[in-house]
Amino acid sequence: MSQKKGRGLPRASGDGEDDGAGPSGSLGASGGGPSGSSDASEGPSTSGGGFSQARVQALAQALAQAGPSQADDVMEEAECEEPGPTATPPMPSTSSSSSSSSQVQKKPTKRTEAQIQQKVNELVQFLLVKDQKKLPIRRADMVKTILQDYKDLASVIIERAGHILEEVFGLQLREIDQKYHAYILINKLERLEGDGMKMDESVAKMGLLMVILSLIFMKGNSARESLVWDVLRKLRVDPEKKHKTFGDVKKLVKDEFVRQKYLEYNRVPHTEPPEYEFLWGPRAFHETSKMQVLRFVAKIQNREPSSWVSQYNEALQDEMAAGSAAGVSGN
Repeated sequence: MSQKKGRGLPRASGDGEDDGAGPSGSLGASGGGPSGSSDASEGPSTSGGGFSQARVQALAQALAQAGPSQADDVMEEAECEEPGPTATPPMPSTSSSSSSSSQVQKKPTKRTEAQIQQKVNELVQFLLVKDQKKLPIRRADMVKTILQDYKDLASVIIERAGHILEEVFGLQLREIDQKYHAYILINKLERLEGDGMKMDESVAKMGLLMVILSLIFMKGNSARESLVWDVLRKLRVDPEKKHKTFGDVKKLVKDEFVRQKYLEYNRVPHTEPPEYEFLWGPRAFHETSKMQVLRFVAKIQNREPSSWVSQYNEALQDEMAAGSAAGVSGN
């Protein structure tokens, strides 16, 4: 019976061969005597703690004669690791299959056109109700309240809801905060004559707001808080007293108008004690324009808008820029 070499084991030298001091990790026995002689059995071991020549030959012979079930026992006795090809192949990884199955599970369910349209209608009603308070409406609130299972179609549904609002109700859905994706509704049909602001049951409040926006623009696009209060006092609207129409004037201006994004209220840098100023908010830019505000001021003072050269040129430039932007978006 021919002998077979155990795979991965140190190669045993044949009878009468001379295994000199080989390279590092090879056997270091000098094989002058015959196989199995006492000299060979007592030869030095390898630098790596290997077996003597006789031990290696005996191990190879035992592996050759052993059946498949006995080979593991021989290797264990020799404290040697049986290498790859004869080892049990690893089980195939299930990560790819589980990953693909999870992807299948996460794949959104196909919706019918009727289901999508139903969500569009629900979102339209939601936006109309939320607009009653004139507060910005966040995309996250739309998804959380209406579009929970339709999050993957949120952009499509919001766009279609915007078309319905504009065509049916004359309201334009505008995004005013790209960071938090906040929207407002702008009334394109009903406006206060001469000022371009929205007309609703709060006409008086809008008139007061128009005065403040005009003051801000005429003062270089910002107005100190103290100046605003002084101007309102001249109009017999005392911010320190409760007004019969506006109620708490300071709360209306600093809280309500600011939350509705008509105004911004910021601290003036490097002021001590701290001072604050008002600026136009993003909703104001969408619902009116500097030219409309200038015409409002001119109408009150019975003058032509061009009487204020600096403000008129600035308003004219804004009008031209808005027209160019509208032309680009239309294309």
